[in-house]
Amino acid sequence: MKTNRRSFIRKSAGAAGALTLIKLLNDSGNAYSMADMKANLPEPSGDVTSDRNFWLYIKNCYTSSPNIMNLNNGGVCPQPKVVQEAFESYNRFSNEGPAYYMWNVVGKGRETVRQDLASMSGCSGEEVAIVRNTTEALETVIFGLNLNKGDEVVLTKQDYPNMINAWKQREKREGIVLKWVDLPQPIEDEDAIVNAYREQFTSRTKIIEIMHMINWTGQVLPARKLADAAHAEGIEVLVDGAHTFAHLDFSIPDLDCDYFGTSLHKWLCSPFGTGMLYVKKEKISKIWPLTAPGDPESGDIRKFEAMGTRSFPSELAVGTAIEFHKMIGRERKEARLRYLKNYWMQALQDIPGIYFHTSIKPEFSCGLGNFGIDGMEPADIQRKLMGDFRIYTISINWENIHGVRVTPNVYITTEDLDKFISAVKEIAASG
Repeated sequence: MKTNRRSFIRKSAGAAGALTLIKLLNDSGNAYSMADMKANLPEPSGDVTSDRNFWLYIKNCYTSSPNIMNLNNGGVCPQPKVVQEAFESYNRFSNEGPAYYMWNVVGKGRETVRQDLASMSGCSGEEVAIVRNTTEALETVIFGLNLNKGDEVVLTKQDYPNMINAWKQREKREGIVLKWVDLPQPIEDEDAIVNAYREQFTSRTKIIEIMHMINWTGQVLPARKLADAAHAEGIEVLVDGAHTFAHLDFSIPDLDCDYFGTSLHKWLCSPFGTGMLYVKKEKISKIWPLTAPGDPESGDIRKFEAMGTRSFPSELAVGTAIEFHKMIGRERKEARLRYLKNYWMQALQDIPGIYFHTSIKPEFSCGLGNFGIDGMEPADIQRKLMGDFRIYTISINWENIHGVRVTPNVYITTEDLDKFISAVKEIAASG
């Protein structure tokens, strides 16, 4: 049956439009389909945030390992089965005739993905570029901005190292000036955060970088208030949205930023090596691309995608990840992720010696948390969790943050977290 179906699709390639063929590929005998998943999705009873049957169903949509509990979804998230199947369909089809099928059929489906991402982001498809990760997205802007010696950039010591290194390279080569904000973790005062940035503003400040959610601790920053403060001084705004896209329920225009970058293989659970860059339409022509197109000063967002051969199957399967995300629902996904973080933090908060770098207040955090144990190195806690309990987390030693980052995703249940809580209590008691 599958062979006949593949034969039909192959013969249809010459006649079918790209979008029709992409739909055929995505439905071509996959073991897991979005239609089936939606049809079988349980109706929540009561509050869906804590509905056990609903979230067990979501857990079974993934292929999570029975050998370890993955509580490091902050690095890269697994893809649901339906996304894996979509990727494999596009990949198998591309391999039947790469030079033709990949460029002339599969590649054209990227425009549909662009529109899907734009719709999810609340912006125009002419403002969205499909890239490989947050680093590529943000460094396109960092290296693409016209800056002169003495121009100032405001960022925090808690920003992601790749971005810090990119700015430092421009500082070293071109003499721009970096102004640093040092934020305590957690911080539960939006005005204090805004003032910490504003204190660094001068007449030479050209742009600020904002981590919408600090990756080390889950601290949510008031991106819109920071953008308003910057724009009032004629300063541009770059937002690192690696950990908020498909995690928090927002649209990019809500932030009123000029530039935004994210990784789609994090909380959207898209194939590995997929990301998105947003550039406000009127800003596109003034940003130089990382890889040069024919017209680097074009106002076409696609100039940022001139990277040669890339994984079209990965990019097209982003569309399926968006459908899965929509099936869960943006609001209830955010609520569930926050519920899981609060579940384990509240269970540990009265244990002697345990401390947190993460707020429990909803306006300052969601699904990502960070804890430590007095007298223990974070790396030792991580090793014990993995070695003794097969629970994978990641230790953090960065600036004023020394702890263990814990990032459950929607396929993690409260029963899973009960095992994690028990393990931490045992480690704390023996530490």
